[in-house]
Amino acid sequence: MEQLTFEPSQAFSIGVEIELQIVNTRDYNLTRGAPDLLARLERIKLPGAVKPEIAQSMIELNSGVNANYATLLGQLRGMRDAVVEQVERLNLAVCGGGTHPFQQWSDQRIYPAERFNYVSDLYGYLAKQFTVFGLHIHVGCASGDDAIYLTHALSRYIPHFIALSASSPFYQGVDTSFDSSRLNAVNAFPLSGCMPSVHTWAQFNEYFARMYSYKIVASTKDFYWDIRPKPEYGTVEIRVCDTPLNVEKASALAAYAQALAHRLMAERPALPPDSYALYNYNRFQACRFGMNGYILDPSTKTHVTMTSDIAATLEQLAPHADAVDARTALSQLSEDVATARNDTAWLRERYRETKSFTDVVHAQVGRWKQ
Repeated sequence: MEQLTFEPSQAFSIGVEIELQIVNTRDYNLTRGAPDLLARLERIKLPGAVKPEIAQSMIELNSGVNANYATLLGQLRGMRDAVVEQVERLNLAVCGGGTHPFQQWSDQRIYPAERFNYVSDLYGYLAKQFTVFGLHIHVGCASGDDAIYLTHALSRYIPHFIALSASSPFYQGVDTSFDSSRLNAVNAFPLSGCMPSVHTWAQFNEYFARMYSYKIVASTKDFYWDIRPKPEYGTVEIRVCDTPLNVEKASALAAYAQALAHRLMAERPALPPDSYALYNYNRFQACRFGMNGYILDPSTKTHVTMTSDIAATLEQLAPHADAVDARTALSQLSEDVATARNDTAWLRERYRETKSFTDVVHAQVGRWKQ
């Protein structure tokens, strides 16, 4: 096996992958619309790419590489408009949200592609239960060593991304009591969790080579970690976010990651000794309670509210936000923090108003178009 090569990219550049739900316009359940929709989109010039995902009721929007929030948002708006136009010609609809409120996993069909068939054969019913929808954020790195450092350093802020993006309170027709139930589906995979204790690109290569020799992995795609280096793109990939209900939120979250990366690389703080010992506790707090959760800070050994921890971080990021043109995006997130609101709160409000999951998804479709 040849060693993995980290292809350097522009430091702090950003890009995203957004998984979207394809629903019918009768009862707004998931429907197998991806093949027809992708065939139509192939004939259209887009600022990014639209790809299949593991189920035929999903598609994935891939942005290009962007220097800042404004250009990313422009790309995503253009892609959103093109997808909405084409899906409506098929009498279907698309929407955001980390889970569909009432679909049944057993009804899903795997998209016929080699990678997805491999995952289905390996993981059985877990592959269909993986019909959940996430936002993946890529941040450019100048070297593999930088990517390894950022993978560890960003782990401190994973609860922030979960709480800010949470949009999956409903699953299989019930309110789960979680703000983000989507990540429970990811947790079932044996290679989920955190990157192990490697601290250079050379050490990462040694680890990958061992896992490859055991025939546990064939590529870095087989690591379902919350954050992972992506050597072929030259990025670090944050994978914990639910798909937001609109592209503005998706772009703002990417800008938050960009500003955080800029600060971490400038200041190079050491990872507190107990960071990973507390990781799963803090992650659970974010998934279960969202903006109303708590974080146990390993540096101070104190419990702080999620909103106060995010607010303090946003304040620290001010000069770095200016450096990467992210101030507008971070101001939007500050408003969410001030009101302790995320997309899960909005979805629960729609259900309280309508008492209908069908109406909730209809509202999600409308919000995605805005």
